[in-house]
Amino acid sequence: MPKQYLNLVGQPIAMHSLRTFGSMPEVGQIVVVCDPSYRDLFQQYLDQLPSRIQHSFAIPGVERQDSVYSGLQAIRSEAALIAIHDSARPLIDPTDAAKCMADAQQVGAAVLGVPVKPTIKEVNSNGMVIKTLIRANLWEVQTPQVIQPDMLREGFELVRQKKLEVTDDVSIIEALGRPVKVTQGSYTNIKVTTPDDMLVAEGFLMSKVVADTLEAKQSGFGEVSVL
Repeated sequence: MPKQYLNLVGQPIAMHSLRTFGSMPEVGQIVVVCDPSYRDLFQQYLDQLPSRIQHSFAIPGVERQDSVYSGLQAIRSEAALIAIHDSARPLIDPTDAAKCMADAQQVGAAVLGVPVKPTIKEVNSNGMVIKTLIRANLWEVQTPQVIQPDMLREGFELVRQKKLEVTDDVSIIEALGRPVKVTQGSYTNIKVTTPDDMLVAEGFLMSKVVADTLEAKQSGFGEVSVL
């Protein structure tokens, strides 16, 4: 079973972020990119979201960029921003996500990130140190990665023309030569990939104080679609 469907504090990992985005007043659409065999699992949670949020499904591709492109085809024309989120990150904070959306509205593309803590060294194929990188300039990027729709479509056209392979979504925008803002997020927004990560995520979730309602005032940009 893919890791995002493992149980974490009473529900599949992927459903934690789904419910977070579903509670945000900025979000008007959620596109779930998943294997059709898991649609019923998502549907029971999607049915619990506010009626104002439209939802649909898309088929995943071979690579991450293929899956994002597939989801892009389902985005509504009204969307002012597209927030692409990794479902293996269940601890996304809605305040951080909203800040990233606001930065993307202003700049065109933004991604959550945190300054790296350890010293990072570049090494060669023999394991010998080439140099020590300047830690103050290094950030670990997370998701969501938020991009204006027209810019993302333009980026995918470039990817197609040049047959590029990109490792994350804002790399597509970097390939266009456009600016990307890194919005400072939280170290708790971890990606769950190992059993140890599961234990850490459980600890964060169990100690987290969950508000009954989020502030109803919407930010000053248009509708956001999440995939």
